[in-house]
Amino acid sequence: MDIKILGIGCPKCKMLEKNAREAVSELGIDATIEKVTEIDKIMEYNIMMTPGLVINGKVKAFGRVPGKEEIKKLIQDEM
Repeated sequence: MDIKILGIGCPKCKMLEKNAREAVSELGIDATIEKVTEIDKIMEYNIMMTPGLVINGKVKAFGRVPGKEEIKKLIQDEM
C-alpha cells in the first residue's frame, strides 16, 4: 500500500500525516507513507488545496483533514 501526504508542511498537513500513520498502525498493514512537499509534484495530482491524501495513486481527499477512522475506511476500500 502506497500512501502520500501532499502538503508543504502546514499544521493541517502534519495532522493528516499523524492520522494516516495511526490508521495504518491500527490496521496492522504494510504501507509506505511518503510526504510530498514540492509544489510541482503536488500539482501533478490536480488538487486545489492542501493537504491531500493519495492512496495507491488515487486522490482520496484534499483541502481538509480526514479523521483516523475515515482514513482507515479509505485504506480498506483500496485493499
